[in-house]
Amino acid sequence: MPGTLFVLAGIVLGAWIDDFTRVGWFALGTIAVLAVLAWLMDYVAGILGAKRAGASRLAIIGAAVGTVAGIFMGLVGVLFMPLVGAAVGEYMARRQHGQAVRVGIATWLGLMAGMLAKFVLAFMMVGIFCVALVF
Repeated sequence: MPGTLFVLAGIVLGAWIDDFTRVGWFALGTIAVLAVLAWLMDYVAGILGAKRAGASRLAIIGAAVGTVAGIFMGLVGVLFMPLVGAAVGEYMARRQHGQAVRVGIATWLGLMAGMLAKFVLAFMMVGIFCVALVF
C-alpha cells in the first residue's frame, strides 16, 4: 500500500506551493526519513513474524504471493491473503497442519504490526508538517 508515499508527495507539494518558506528542508528531510522507515516497517514486520514462528522459505514466498493476490481482492484480500499464502507455503514445505497455521498467523500478526507502525508514522509525518507550517 503506497499510503506513506502519497502522504510524502502531498507534504512536498504543500511545501512547494508555499515556496518552502514555512516548511523547510530539515522538516522535509525528517518526514522523508519517516516515510522510508514506514516503508521498511511494512515489509520487514511480516517477514520477522514469519521467521519468529520458524517459517520456511516457501512460507515467506507464499506470504508475498498472497499479499500481491490480495491487492486484487479488496480490503479482505489485503488483510487475509498473506495469512493464507504463508500457511499454504508452509504446508507445502513441511506437510504439518499445526506448523502451517502457526506460521500463517505469525505472518499475519507481523503484517498487522507493520501496518499499525506505518499508520502511526504517517500521522507523525503529517504532524511534523503541521507544526512546521504553523511555527
